[in-house]
Amino acid sequence: MSGTSGDGVDASIINSNGTDDYESIKDKYFEYDSKIYKCIHELKDKINNSKDLINYASEITNLERDITLFHAKIIKNLKIDYEDYLIGFHGQTIYHNSQEKTSIQLGDPKLLHQLIKKKIIYNFRANDIANGGEGAPLAPIFHQLIVSKKKMALPIGILNIGGISNITAIKSKIGTQEFFSRDVGPGNCLIDNWVRKNSKNKFDKDGKLAMVGENNEIIFEQAQELYANRKNKNKLSYDISDFDISFARGLSIEDGARTLTNFTASIIGEVVMETILKNKLKIKELLVCGGGRKNTILLEEIKKNLEKTISIKNIDDYGIDGDFIESQAFAFLAIRSIINLPISFPNTTGCKIPCSGGELIQN
Repeated sequence: MSGTSGDGVDASIINSNGTDDYESIKDKYFEYDSKIYKCIHELKDKINNSKDLINYASEITNLERDITLFHAKIIKNLKIDYEDYLIGFHGQTIYHNSQEKTSIQLGDPKLLHQLIKKKIIYNFRANDIANGGEGAPLAPIFHQLIVSKKKMALPIGILNIGGISNITAIKSKIGTQEFFSRDVGPGNCLIDNWVRKNSKNKFDKDGKLAMVGENNEIIFEQAQELYANRKNKNKLSYDISDFDISFARGLSIEDGARTLTNFTASIIGEVVMETILKNKLKIKELLVCGGGRKNTILLEEIKKNLEKTISIKNIDDYGIDGDFIESQAFAFLAIRSIINLPISFPNTTGCKIPCSGGELIQN
């Protein structure tokens, strides 16, 4: 799994029946080499609409091949002990626009199959989009399984902070469809973009830049006003291209990081509360996963935008590695796909009916 942050690939091996049980076997992160990383982010900056997918088709094809070869090396590096296994191949998100009914993940499943010679499930989002959904978020059914397996007190929320953040509010345990989800908006993407453009670093590690910076109240309020007056307020899914950092221009790198952190936290807090209140849930715990959970300042600011009765906890406190929930989720979704069970739901992506998804390549 490689999402909107575009920094590398999270690889997970799980054993699961695709319904009510799973076991985590192995997790490992593989950072993209500098060439792939640079190409991903340069293309992301160029692609602003579906026409750009055509305009930059040659660059996209070259990058897709490099990403596929990178995935093949990962699978071999994992040294999987099982003779028979299924690969859930999500690929690298390069463009997602639910209004255009388009979601593009780079990765050539036919090439990967030639190299690995194993069953592959890919193209997870297309069937959901064809059935009126927005193609994201897809991890909620796995979020529900996690809290059910750990027998956590319900209702409970899981906030994933990757490039884009998403919230899953879970009312009942696995076997029901009583869970609600949506993309929240920016997660790390604005902060990461700011740091990339103003330094040699890729992100604000542990929020250290924001920690010494000051929130620029004028720019912060202007950003909130622009966000409040944005188009397509009812979207359930986002791409990083839906947001930009131009309003922070002129700030020092530290003040920009702090202002963007506060702005991101204000959006996350607002949408999390909207989701909880809309679905009439008395959630007391919000479990945070994804890279953003390591940003102390971001979490502190999110907390300020939630009701005081809600506590924020790191999902790692429950013995779950918060770095690999998304990659484990797509392994789980691949299993559900091959046994034709739904992976998206009206309360998650907005699809008309619960939908299976993914396509199979096999010998």
